Amino acid sequence: MFSFASDSYRYAVRELREAFPGEHTVERLGAELARLADSAVPVEEFAAACEDGRIMFVRHLTVEVAGYPLDDLPSEPELATTLLDELATRSVSVQTWIDDAGTGSHYRRLIADALATRGVRTELAGQDVVVSGVVAGKQLLLGVNRLADSLSDWPGGRMRLARGEDRVSRSEFKLEEAIATFGLELPKSGKAVDLGASPGGWTRILRQHGQEVWSVDPGSLDPRLRADRRIHHEATTAGRFFANNRVRFDVVVNDMRMDQVTSARMMLDAAAHLRRGGLAIVTLKGGGKNPLDGARHGIDVLRERYDVLHARQLHHNRNEITVVARKHE
Repeated sequence: MFSFASDSYRYAVRELREAFPGEHTVERLGAELARLADSAVPVEEFAAACEDGRIMFVRHLTVEVAGYPLDDLPSEPELATTLLDELATRSVSVQTWIDDAGTGSHYRRLIADALATRGVRTELAGQDVVVSGVVAGKQLLLGVNRLADSLSDWPGGRMRLARGEDRVSRSEFKLEEAIATFGLELPKSGKAVDLGASPGGWTRILRQHGQEVWSVDPGSLDPRLRADRRIHHEATTAGRFFANNRVRFDVVVNDMRMDQVTSARMMLDAAAHLRRGGLAIVTLKGGGKNPLDGARHGIDVLRERYDVLHARQLHHNRNEITVVARKHE
């Protein structure tokens, strides 16, 4: 089973069929859930295609092991036996959600209590094996998968981040999710440039990760950021900034509202100011009649100067694709 944004199903299926040519039976189970009904594609290969960017519109993977009507759920012993037949560990993460909306916490307790009767410890996250439970329609579907092949350590790929008072903008979630999902390590005491920074959400996250930040935007930054001496607000456009810049950066990020190709070309300009092996993070905006092909065109442009490491529609992206790349050595 695989999850996706509700309006991205057709793109996920198209990517699947292009990555793995042949006859495949795909069944849509709900607004954000589908099943690859044949076993021709091992989950490890499916996950690898998502990790390297061949499949961008899938958020979470699990291998279905059972399904039950909601009005006839199994007893704890039966449920435990079904899951233990698939487990080779005594500690697992349990993730549950309700398709389209809801956390499914009641069903998490059901699964956790059943496994506890057989001595299996359950956690919310951080284990090598993930048990997934999703309510789709009138049934509870169960899946088991290695964390390494699940794409996300959150239920259905729905990362939940705290909405603290120190937040500058909602866009912070996108960068924070990308850093966590892809396991990115920003260079210690690095220099970063944030293109289209206003009001400073991505700048704030970069500072949290120890970067000195050049925030480029004609618009203003949040007042809470102005007192930070390691934030340099360049109140100008990216083009004018690069025309006069003499700093070599370790990281460049771009969340500007541009079409995919224009945004990617801006990153080519940034590459001239980036150290070899420097990290680039850019959101390629959706829109248009074909966001899949638009994202692919943008990625093709990026490959002129970068090695593309990841490309995926994350939970906080909405209609965007987050791309992570490194400047050619």
